[in-house]
Amino acid sequence: MDNLNRIISHPAAQAATLVDLLRERARLMPAQRAYTFLREGDGAELHISYGELDERVRAIAAELQALNLGGERAVLLYQPGMEFIAAFFACLYAGMIAVPVFAPRRNASLERVHKVSADARAAVMLTSRAVLANLDDEMRRLPGGEQTPWIATDEIPLERAAAWQDPGSQSGSLAFLQYTSGSTAAPRGVMLTHGNLMHNLALIYRRFGANGESRGVIWLPPYHDMGLIGGVLVPLFGGFPVVLMSPVTALQRPIRWLQAISKYRATISGGPNFAYELCLNKITPAQRETLDLSSWQVAFNGAEPVRADTLQRFTQFFASCGFRRQAFYPCYGLAEASLFVTGSAADQAPVMTTIDRLALERGEVHAVQPGQQAETGRRLVSSGRPSASEQVVIVDPVSRLQARDCTVGEVWIAGPSVAQGYWNRPAESAETFGARLANGAGPFMRSGDLGFMKDGELFVTGRSKELIIIRGHNHYPQDIELTAALSHPLLRAGRGAAFAIDDDGNEELVLIHEVERRHDEAELPAAAAAARAAISAEHQLQLRKIVLVKAGVIPITSSGKVQRNACRVMWQSGALPRLMEA
Repeated sequence: MDNLNRIISHPAAQAATLVDLLRERARLMPAQRAYTFLREGDGAELHISYGELDERVRAIAAELQALNLGGERAVLLYQPGMEFIAAFFACLYAGMIAVPVFAPRRNASLERVHKVSADARAAVMLTSRAVLANLDDEMRRLPGGEQTPWIATDEIPLERAAAWQDPGSQSGSLAFLQYTSGSTAAPRGVMLTHGNLMHNLALIYRRFGANGESRGVIWLPPYHDMGLIGGVLVPLFGGFPVVLMSPVTALQRPIRWLQAISKYRATISGGPNFAYELCLNKITPAQRETLDLSSWQVAFNGAEPVRADTLQRFTQFFASCGFRRQAFYPCYGLAEASLFVTGSAADQAPVMTTIDRLALERGEVHAVQPGQQAETGRRLVSSGRPSASEQVVIVDPVSRLQARDCTVGEVWIAGPSVAQGYWNRPAESAETFGARLANGAGPFMRSGDLGFMKDGELFVTGRSKELIIIRGHNHYPQDIELTAALSHPLLRAGRGAAFAIDDDGNEELVLIHEVERRHDEAELPAAAAAARAAISAEHQLQLRKIVLVKAGVIPITSSGKVQRNACRVMWQSGALPRLMEA
């Protein structure tokens, strides 16, 4: 309650929109450093204060206002950095709707950029001189590309700031379209208002136990909800500084991520579960001894299943440099609810439960019997509890009846953070955001995720659309993938895709798995055999096919999720480059 009182009493927290919020920060603390960006490669620091950011934003916004684009969509095509942040806020200052998109590197495909810009009916493309120099010619070869104007925002002079006029945005005004990453479906633009975002920012700030002394280090991509809302907007809301770094740097050399936490005494940082696995796989004991992680108070872990084994091994490995188990903060959220839905209590060790895996395959939650844990137990990590302002219920998607505790169903959500629907998709919006229980209660947003409640804690078990049902039993692909990855050192952790195919009315299991970059071709058959044996022993399943591929072949989303449906399509069409198939 103390944190909530501090939020309410702070003048900036009374802002109704993100425009009001940044303007108030610039007025109250113009010289305070807002963002630091560590340049990729040499790690040089680039800084910007609230006052400097506000001036830059007003200059870009004035240029956009001169084009009379209020209410239109602007695609943001930037590499991570200050230019993206300024352009994002400039859209809001101009009364436009921002559409953040990943800017591919040179010679990369622009298919997603084109699909998103077409779906959003973008009126303008905002980018930097560097990105424009790399991509402009290629983009103009795409259908419709020549009709959409491009603006390099880092070429707009600061003198333009004087011409800016407040657009008068309200809490209900659309702020941006968060295009879903497409792990289970085609990308769709989630419509988020200023009110949705302000509510979610207050929620995250309070649940993280943040305050004016907090410090952030964020490597997550800013065009994705966790990186943008959690990494850019939450520090603005809280008025505390954040150090941003390139996702490429953090993923290729995870030691750089932890070094930044150590150097800048960060209290808040995190990412999906695979990021912690990368640290365990790539950071040596000698490198570990150079770190001081004692300042790390909130190590958030979300966007994919949180693994109990990962938390345990990470805590043990980094305990010598001050990392505490209580710092781990498992949480659950999705773009359709702005970002954050549930989270654990700050400075409390993660809540876990061990249940019978075979019962879970039937949609039931049973505690394991003494002596059975090693054979049939599955240890699950809670994603925490919903806040008082959000309602999370578990529902049987067929009967639409609310499930009892310890019964698996679909996660349905209601509250002020829930988005307004999908851009220009009324039928899909009604289906996803207009769900009602059998008794008429609602509306709720259907997450598409499976889970159960136990003692007020949410345990997420998987995606309903990716659920594998073989001989009447439910199998979660991430469990099968983890079993395979642990079966042989050649198989890359977090880079497998399990899915079912229909074979004359029967569901058959296929597994595609990446191997380590440095590998001996002669070891491939042994790795495939080990995966087959482990899956058979652990899940009582036989693989129809196992396909081993090079590192980097499996498509992933911007948040690091494996795109299983895309893998299925690639495999069935013969487009998947194979090292071996058996």
